[in-house]
Amino acid sequence: MRVIITGGAGFIGSALVRHLVATRGWHVTNIDKLTYAANLASLNPIANKANYRFVQADICDRAAMDAVFAQVQPQAVMHLAAESHVDRSITGSAEFMQTNIIGTHTLLESARAYWTKLAAAPKAAFRFLHVSTDEVYGSLPPDGFFVETTPYDPRSPYSASKAASDHLVSAWRETYGLPTLITNCSNNYGPYHFPEKLIPLVLLNALEGKPLPIYGDGRQIRDWLYVDDHVSALTLAVERGRVGETYNVGGRAPMENITIVEHICDLLDRLRPAAKPRRELMTFVADRPGHDRRYAIDPTKIETELGWRSKETFGSGIEKTVRWYLENEAWWQPLRQTRYSGTRLGLLPADTAAGKPA
Repeated sequence: MRVIITGGAGFIGSALVRHLVATRGWHVTNIDKLTYAANLASLNPIANKANYRFVQADICDRAAMDAVFAQVQPQAVMHLAAESHVDRSITGSAEFMQTNIIGTHTLLESARAYWTKLAAAPKAAFRFLHVSTDEVYGSLPPDGFFVETTPYDPRSPYSASKAASDHLVSAWRETYGLPTLITNCSNNYGPYHFPEKLIPLVLLNALEGKPLPIYGDGRQIRDWLYVDDHVSALTLAVERGRVGETYNVGGRAPMENITIVEHICDLLDRLRPAAKPRRELMTFVADRPGHDRRYAIDPTKIETELGWRSKETFGSGIEKTVRWYLENEAWWQPLRQTRYSGTRLGLLPADTAAGKPA
């Protein structure tokens, strides 16, 4: 399989590239702009493989995208390139609109121009997989789960930009016949995760003895998915998914944020004891503006249709994750020193004072 992956130097993208190159033997061309959250070091295990190629380019650059399609002649596109951090979208929404909406439109048009000229058999086999998020559905009440027919109700600039890109992908299927699929996943975690998201941020702050910020009351619920399980779902979606369908991918592990933080503290206390219990570092801070209360995915459709199952429980996955960070300081320490030290993001000016950790 010849495949183009966008955003392959990011967290989920690099896990997907490593899997397809090393385990499946696919010929992968990775397109990445190399923004702050991208890290080519995440691809060191496969960087010299003959079936891997990296192209530094912006998906908003139509000429660059057309050139890659012409050179690679892909059988599939797996589109993961996106600005993804909700906190950053609150104070810097323009980048999210540009990459997530304009970039998706540009990529769709390049894919359509390439696909239209294919002969009948490769044209029928071609797939464009758009990787999205459960955040497009908005916030759930105390019970119930997101399913593929849940109405969209995005609440942040990030989720609104992803909802828009989902609609573009669906429209290109309906209007032009481009064979697209969409996956909407829950919160990923695992190795090589840029340390701005909850789990790696808490983990590294706790290691360094820094405050562990708990937004609001900490009772917000997220559904957690180990990144390698997500990668297996994306691979199945490209291989077996039905054109025009959406598949929700979740680990069946909804948990309160405060429980996640406590679990990480306890794991670190066991694996690398400190002078004091790390739970003492937990600090309640001002909540994120517009913070959704609860997400939870029902993955029955992808389990039933494609035979996918998550292999990791949250307990097994989070221990693997913590152990990886303990053993790979050479990967994350430069990021903490030069790109993001763990300071609070996403506060509006009026909230800044209230949002500083004590």
